[in-house]
Amino acid sequence: MIYYNHSDISSLEQRFRTNFVNSLSGFRSLNLIGTADLTNNENLAIFNSVFHVGANPAMLGMVIRPNGPEHGTLKNIISTKSFTINNVLKQFYKNAHQTSARYESSISEFTKCNLNSKYIDGFCAPFVAESSIQIGLILQEIIPIKANETTIIIGTIQHVFLNDLILKEDGFLDPMTAETITNCGLDAYYQCDLIARLSYAKPDLEIKLK
Repeated sequence: MIYYNHSDISSLEQRFRTNFVNSLSGFRSLNLIGTADLTNNENLAIFNSVFHVGANPAMLGMVIRPNGPEHGTLKNIISTKSFTINNVLKQFYKNAHQTSARYESSISEFTKCNLNSKYIDGFCAPFVAESSIQIGLILQEIIPIKANETTIIIGTIQHVFLNDLILKEDGFLDPMTAETITNCGLDAYYQCDLIARLSYAKPDLEIKLK
């Protein structure tokens, strides 16, 4: 087994260290974040840092790194107080990956990456029409992280569009039915298989398959 301490990691070559740390935690949630500025210029950026915050009220969060192409995303969220989170499917993962390119703020990644935007009345952020799960959120809180100058964005869910086959009777959303893919690191994309759904864990009770 290979061992690295903090000093070892800090001493790694920059690109190697970036790949190493980005893939260290394994599979991550993969989404396209849709925003628009006050003059309706669209922005679309791929993120693998979206996380669950709470169910009541329904909130999701994400981490925005410093000095990245996501800064257009951050500026738009701050100015319009709205954004969308859209899952990525195998059919368009290369298009999604291309949104990480550093396009000028006046250029729409939807157009350049051959994806279609979708709007609803009263909500200025664009959804990704090709996504099977589309979530519209309003800005709830911005949390700056001083340790590495990243920013945590917390949003409250206002709108959800999804195929009815994805939703199970108990409220579970099946990512396999949704054809959602995941990723690891900065450039590796995966499809995942379900092992099992398990019963709620309680002390001294046997875990059962659902």
